[in-house]
Amino acid sequence: MAKYIRHASAFCALLLAALLGNAARVQVVQSGEYANSPANRRATIARYQQPRGDILVGGVPVTGSVDTGEQLRFERAYVDGPLYAPVTGFASQRYGTTFLEHAEDGVLSGTDPMLAPLPVWNDVTRAPNRGGDVVTTLNRKAQEAAYRGLAGRKGAVAALDPATGRVLALVTSPSYDPAELSGNSEAVTSAWSRLNSDPEKPMLNRAVRQTYPPGSTFKVVTAAAALDAGVVTDLDAPTDSPDPYRLPGTTTRLTNEGEGCVDTSVRDAFEWSCNTVFAKLGVDVGVRDMADTAQAFGFNDSDLRIPFSVAPSTFDNRVDRAQLALSSIGQYNTRATPLQMAMVAAAVADGGLLRPPYLVERTTRHGGETLTGSAARPGRQVMRPSTAARLRELMAGVVEEGTGTRAAIPGAIVGGKTGTAQHGVGNAGVPYAWFVSWAQADDAPEAQVAVAVVVEDASADRGEISGGGDAAPIAKEVMRAVLAG
Repeated sequence: MAKYIRHASAFCALLLAALLGNAARVQVVQSGEYANSPANRRATIARYQQPRGDILVGGVPVTGSVDTGEQLRFERAYVDGPLYAPVTGFASQRYGTTFLEHAEDGVLSGTDPMLAPLPVWNDVTRAPNRGGDVVTTLNRKAQEAAYRGLAGRKGAVAALDPATGRVLALVTSPSYDPAELSGNSEAVTSAWSRLNSDPEKPMLNRAVRQTYPPGSTFKVVTAAAALDAGVVTDLDAPTDSPDPYRLPGTTTRLTNEGEGCVDTSVRDAFEWSCNTVFAKLGVDVGVRDMADTAQAFGFNDSDLRIPFSVAPSTFDNRVDRAQLALSSIGQYNTRATPLQMAMVAAAVADGGLLRPPYLVERTTRHGGETLTGSAARPGRQVMRPSTAARLRELMAGVVEEGTGTRAAIPGAIVGGKTGTAQHGVGNAGVPYAWFVSWAQADDAPEAQVAVAVVVEDASADRGEISGGGDAAPIAKEVMRAVLAG
């Protein structure tokens, strides 16, 4: 009998060892596979069992969480969803996250290790941490002014603080309400389908994910390259520029919308946006110096994040002289996001120093205790300070007596540059109206805001004045909002 008992005991011990071994295999070796299996809903259920942290503008949440009482308990809610959608993005139980909701998901969802007051104990108990908050750099009044100014027209606005790189406004139009995508119902599926099939592309963040030919606003970059290279030494000297200008090596003749551009000075050519003068200037500067200057401003940078990624603006450095002439007036392959052109204006306003843009001021625990501070990074000198000072003169002249007079603000110095970018086959498309600018209150020591506005469906004659007519008034209201404090 004892023999059979020993055999049974050994067999039971073997079975126990096998069970323990299998449990270890499942929990250690295959834990990742099971945890990530689409059939395992425990992680998803746990994710939505507590409120998500908030995104704040001016200290006030523009997001929230709604208790549905369902298995996926909390859904995301938004305050003024269309206004802030280009910044918040969406947090959907069905379609994931975008923009700040995605870039700061660890903090907002409570999974960031920094949120655990006692990390070791938290690892043992696996207790969820309350989601933290994300404090943005946005200026609420500037954001509202930009959205109101676009008034549903296709376009975008980006505004920066030149002295810090803080993003003050980021607006795209038309927009959408991210709350429509928050849950997992059939209504969410229907909204997703409708938004993605809409030809107006309301979910496209035109401020950071759409590039446009910048048109004559790119003449700021061309002027900077010409001044830094010594091609231009006197803003008021004749430029020996014919009108029309024959593109080098071709029979194509480039003309201007207005008259008076023959041999005119850089100052007058900038104020009245003479294409012939700046096309010739770009050729005189050369591909290398033009490309180097554009790159210094941020063109061809595929790594820019604010913290979500920004589509790279481009300046083609493999062009012949005719293509370079067109590139130098913001045409051919030159493309820019509104954020990039706001960076150009900001660098001029800040003495040639470009501060990398950032959108998150800090992240905090739910109670307000700071987790991470500002994402500000050191700036880089993109042109000589003397060049920046002369560009400030030129841009101020555009607003004082050139094509950008509708951006003038009493009690402030305003600099700007209009642009109307042709596009489409044979330039048949309705022009894009651009305006880039900066503003400094008369009693302020430095510029307080730089803005770029693009309006896609500008009802324009095909001249520079459309940039001043359609885009400049929007920029003016954004700048006024910031100057008003």
